[in-house]
Amino acid sequence: MTTASLARFVVDTRFNDLPAEVVEATKLYFLDWLGSAYAGSSSEPGRIILNLVEELGGVPEATVIASRRRTSCLYAALANAAASHAVEMDDLDRRSIYHPAAPIMPAALAVAERQQQSGAEFVRAVVLGYEASIRIGEAVNPSHYQYWHTTGTVGTFGAAVAASVLLNLNFEQTVWALGSAGTQAAGLWEFLVDGAMSKQLHPAKAAMNGVLSSLLAKRGFSAATRILEGEKGFCRATASSYDLEKVTEDLKPSMHSYKISQVSFKQHASCRHTHSAIDATLDLVNKHHLLPEDIRSVTVKIYSGAMDLLGKVEANTPYAAKFNLPYCVAVAAIYKNVGLDKFTDAFLQDAQVRSLMERVKLVVDISLDEFYPEKWPTVVEVTTTGGQKLVSRVDYPKGDPENPLSRDELLTKFSALASPVIGLAQTGSYIRDILRLEQIENMASLIPPVASA
Repeated sequence: MTTASLARFVVDTRFNDLPAEVVEATKLYFLDWLGSAYAGSSSEPGRIILNLVEELGGVPEATVIASRRRTSCLYAALANAAASHAVEMDDLDRRSIYHPAAPIMPAALAVAERQQQSGAEFVRAVVLGYEASIRIGEAVNPSHYQYWHTTGTVGTFGAAVAASVLLNLNFEQTVWALGSAGTQAAGLWEFLVDGAMSKQLHPAKAAMNGVLSSLLAKRGFSAATRILEGEKGFCRATASSYDLEKVTEDLKPSMHSYKISQVSFKQHASCRHTHSAIDATLDLVNKHHLLPEDIRSVTVKIYSGAMDLLGKVEANTPYAAKFNLPYCVAVAAIYKNVGLDKFTDAFLQDAQVRSLMERVKLVVDISLDEFYPEKWPTVVEVTTTGGQKLVSRVDYPKGDPENPLSRDELLTKFSALASPVIGLAQTGSYIRDILRLEQIENMASLIPPVASA
């Protein structure tokens, strides 16, 4: 009864059941997602999908963030999700190994606009989308992650739940929405070898398919009622080991803690698996005032899951460099930050960066595996030209709940991502509106459209 229990929880939980701190956190996660969406709107995959959406047209129901034009809720979810995952600064839940904002926020925003739902209902939808999908991710991982990009697979469930809430689906319809979401859940890691654009397609289709699943369920379109626990269901099909109890354990509307509050924010513009190494490198170079010429070699000790994903990625494009540990470590050591501006062709060709990359060695330390995915630990060892050996270990990179970004730091991050695209005035307006999100009567008023697609 796993699927049914999850659907019952979604239908029964109301906005007033959510603790105040969860509501406040959700507003910051939404703001953080919106910043990533604006920053990624000019990326090549974001532009390609945007151009396709504009070519296809659609009934004006929801806003495409990059153009502020209105199109169908399906196409708006598709375009906004793709843009928000392009710069690798959207949030990350480490236990489910999953970026929940990228598929859930655009699905919820598109349907909230279409249905002219309130900010409070939008918050409820987002919280429940996070809760359901993170629990599913925890149940199937880490084995699922070996082949499947969780943001594309589990994200489809999160988007469907958020859309179901905003469409006011009943219990049976919510079960069907989950069933249709599960049968469409997809996303394979093979694209990393080519540095291809599939990583943006995965949350885009997860958002779109989640909305589609809920719209169909609203009209009586039936689906598998045991999509999670069934013999030919999602968990058995996509994970060599899984634990269904993690989906429903202590699940009730009166919970004091929700999964969304444990999701990590990102400080660096690279894959989250690189962040512990980046922070450990920054710790050493700042503490010991190291210059590039002071470094003879760097050994980065990582857990097997990180090596499986990152080990074969070459830094041959700015986007691929976000998944290349030697590049991220070298940039951190030389420039003391790994921001968006560090992923350009110019930096890829930087002689100092290339020289230091050749001195970085990656090693799997199986003793770190026992901590993953509760922690994503990395040990960085720097040997100086003088023969000194310096060591730093980071278990919780900046942005984890145990090492949080402050509210002010998150507002600064949003401004840095969004203001180059929309200007300081609009950035400030979004901050004011989103920090009072539960008071907004109609989400369609949040992003004023300019025209229809």
